[in-house]
Amino acid sequence: MASEGIHIALAPYHITDIAGFPITSTLVTSWLVVIVLAVFAVVLSRRLKLVPSRGQVVVESVISFVYGYVEETLDDAKLARRYFPLIMTIFLFIFCANIVGLLPFVGAVGIHNTTGEHGGLTPLFYPVNTDLNVTLALAIIAFVAIEFAGITVLGALRYGSKFVNIHSVLGFVVGLIEFISEIARLITFSFRLFGNIFAGKVLILLALAFMPYLVPVPLLVYEVFVGVIQAAIFALLTLFFIKIAVSEPH
Repeated sequence: MASEGIHIALAPYHITDIAGFPITSTLVTSWLVVIVLAVFAVVLSRRLKLVPSRGQVVVESVISFVYGYVEETLDDAKLARRYFPLIMTIFLFIFCANIVGLLPFVGAVGIHNTTGEHGGLTPLFYPVNTDLNVTLALAIIAFVAIEFAGITVLGALRYGSKFVNIHSVLGFVVGLIEFISEIARLITFSFRLFGNIFAGKVLILLALAFMPYLVPVPLLVYEVFVGVIQAAIFALLTLFFIKIAVSEPH
């Protein structure tokens, strides 16, 4: 919808096509996030010292704490080494994407169009997680990792027995419920993240339109907090579901 300069759309902003592949504002922003994380990783790795600086001590302490928590949760050092990079990457990507989405140029810098679509402006950058395609892709990655963990640790047949149990009627019903809940994770993962970030973006746009000098700053601080929490929730749920997947069926 569009009203007095406010434009809110569920569909991602389409910029152009490359070889038939649609390029959207959220896709461009996700590339920016990946570049920022890659540059940060390269710079940080080149500044590592045998006698660490204060900044290095802080980073190492945070990573050690998170790794220790992952190892404690999975109760297996080998599994922790295997899945810690994935869980940490999920957190960092979502966190960085949420923070970048709050920067002033996101949504404000774009290409003017003559068709009147999107309020006459197609943004070059837009909050990544307001695109359901992105959150669904993240959910699929987490889902595949969870199923892969269960199959590799327990074996395909033993892991499958969690969902297919023909020894009793009750066991069959419980297995069916487990299977439905397993598939439902794709929806809950993607819509939880999408809904929170999209709602925050809409709230900020409304605040900027009606109370531009009073409300936006506290809202931005709150959205930073929400961005951190949502990244942590997504990563923690992935960790917990991996733990459930590798647990012996009862």
